[in-house]
Formats: sequence, structure tokens, C-alpha cells
Amino acid sequence: MTSILGALGGALDSLDEDEPVRPRTTRDWVVDSLTFVLAIAFAVLVTAQEFYGWGADGIRRGPAWLLWVDLALSLVLCVGLWWRRRRPVSLALIGVLFGVFSAASGGATLIILFNLAVHRRFPVAAALTALNVAPTLIYAAVRPDPAVGYWATIAWTAVLASINLLWGSLIRSRRQLLRSLRDRAERAEAEQQLRVAQARQLERTRIAREMHDVLAHRISLLSLHAGALEIRPDAPAAEVAKAAGVIRASAHQALQDLREVIGVLREPTAAGDPERPQPTLADLTALVEESRAAGTRVTLELPDGAENPPDVVGRTAYRMVQEGLTNARKHAPGALVTVSVAGAPGAGLTIRVRNPGPLAVGAPVLPGAGTGLVGLTERATLAGGRLDHRREPGGGFTLEAWLPWPKT
Repeated sequence: MTSILGALGGALDSLDEDEPVRPRTTRDWVVDSLTFVLAIAFAVLVTAQEFYGWGADGIRRGPAWLLWVDLALSLVLCVGLWWRRRRPVSLALIGVLFGVFSAASGGATLIILFNLAVHRRFPVAAALTALNVAPTLIYAAVRPDPAVGYWATIAWTAVLASINLLWGSLIRSRRQLLRSLRDRAERAEAEQQLRVAQARQLERTRIAREMHDVLAHRISLLSLHAGALEIRPDAPAAEVAKAAGVIRASAHQALQDLREVIGVLREPTAAGDPERPQPTLADLTALVEESRAAGTRVTLELPDGAENPPDVVGRTAYRMVQEGLTNARKHAPGALVTVSVAGAPGAGLTIRVRNPGPLAVGAPVLPGAGTGLVGLTERATLAGGRLDHRREPGGGFTLEAWLPWPKT
């Protein structure tokens, strides 16, 4: 018996916890107070009607003690209305017991069943509503109403209970719809904020990549010439003036590149249009000559009469060579850098930048962000190619990449 009661209690608890109970608001207090007053007024009115024979036949329905018990139990059920949101299933089952002989508790029972239909699933509410209608079969026989009749009493009770159930279910469906729409709106807003945050992050990454690609080369030239002036403070005035001129020109060009990059990144471009500044493979010669003018020994191997690859491929190849020259100036000053580019439509484009170790041991190393190779790897992947970088025996370094070059 104990196990059966425990299982029944657990089942009731699971049904009563179908919907989480929120803290009672001011509106809830007003509604609860109103329903409590209405239920008590109904119980008192029905008891007085039956006690004093105010019905159509003027006959008291039952002994006085039964009417007083009916009123007392209905008041107990009215007090239970304060827990109708937390324990609606339990109160509905109590209403089934009272419905066998009690008429005064009918108002409180209807309120409980209505609350059950609003806050619980329809199968649960429909089953408990049917259970509360079933005692009418016994009540109509024990306390008959000659003015209405046995079957009419049962029919009116069933109709009233069905209307009550459908009304509560309609309100539940409407609340669920509003809650679903509200959740969708909140989720859409959160997704929009996430997309905005991702767009901002992508834009920041894009700016950082462009700044690194464009400015690292210029800044390394500035540092190289400034280091030469620092090492040879007694150099002839002509050499000092020449180095100062190169520094000034490199600084001016770095500022110009910075303005162009920031300006382009701020202005939206049409879909599919290349972004400026966008060097191509044809600009590699100027890039190498600029490095040679800064004192870097560079050899460039380009096939004669080579066909120009697509803009995306040429742009990516230029950035890779630029990063390779910048790294060579940083980590191997004075070493001979070999740049070779070869390829054809259908076979792809191969870029290789190689340099031995630094000639001067202990030479100052220029600081770096450590993200250049990461950015180049990402560029190669986005272009459909691959990139490999490795250290050679003796301290050398090789940067090698392959980019697809489709046939036109």
C-alpha cells in the first residue's frame, strides 16, 4: 500500500510540475483574490438556496447537517484556490471527491478545471474534466432536482465543463503562440547581434591582414636604413643624406599606403570588384627593385613571356613574395634572397622564396607580430592552394606555395 501511494504521489507531482511556476505578480494577486471571492459567493448562494428551498419547487435538498458539511468542504476547496497554479491536478482530484455530494463546491471546481486547462496539457485537462463530470451521475441521483431532471442535469454539467475546458485550452494555445513568437523574436535578435559581431571581427581581421601586408614591407625598409645609420655614424655625408632620403621616401610611402588601405576598408565595394590597392604578379619586379635599393640582395626568376594569371592568383602571389622578403630582412639581414615564380594555366603557379642564414651573427632582429605566415596560409587556403614553410640546415628558410591557375 505504501508503494502504491508513493507511486500515485509521484505521478501527481510529475503532472503538477508540467509547467514551471513563476513568482506571483500583482496581477496574479488581483485575479486570485477575485476568484476566491467569487467561489465563496457561489458556495454561500448555493447553500442558502438549498437550505431555504429557494428553488423552483421550494424543497430543501438534503438534511441540514449535509448542507453545512457541503458548505464547509466547499470553503476548504475555495481556500485551495490559492495553490491552484502550483497543484492544479491535486485540487482537481479533490474536486472529483467533493462532486459526489457537493453542489456548493461547483464554482471552485470550475475555476480549478479552467486553471488546469490553461496551465496543463490538453490530455491531462480533458481527463480530469471528465473525471469531475462523472460524479454527476451519482449526485443527480442522491440529490435530484425535480425541476431539471436526472439526464438534463448530467447534460448541462457536461456542456458547462466542456465549454470551460475549451475556453481554458484556447487561452493556453494563445499564450503558447505568443511565447513562441516572443522566443523567435529574441532568437532572431540574438542571431542578428551575433552576425554583427562576426562581421565586425571579420572586418578587424581583414584590416589587420591588409595593414600587415602593406606596412610590414615599408617598415622593415625604414628599420634597415636606420640600423645602417646607427652602425656607421661616421659615414660620409653623401651616404647619410642618401640613407635619410630613402627613409623619408619609405615613410612617405608607408603613410600613403596606410591612407589607401584605411580608405578602401571604409568604403564599400561592389560585389566581385577587386579591392584597391591590389598589386598583381606584374608588380613583382618593382617590389624586388625596391628591396634592392634598400640594400637587400635579391634575385628574381620569372619565365619570359609568361601569361598573367588571374587577379586573385597574382594578388596572392605578390603578398607571399612580399612577406618572404620582409621575413628575410628581419631574420637574415645581408643574405641573398632567391625568388622564383613559375607556372602555367592548368598546372598552377608555384612561388618559392629562399634565403640562407644571416651573415652577421648577433645582428639585431626586427620585431614581428608572428602572424604573417598565418595570414599567408589563410590566403593560400582561401585561393584553393597550399603553403609550406620550413627551416633549412644552416639556418636558412624556405617559403613555398602553390596556387591553382585554371585554364581559360
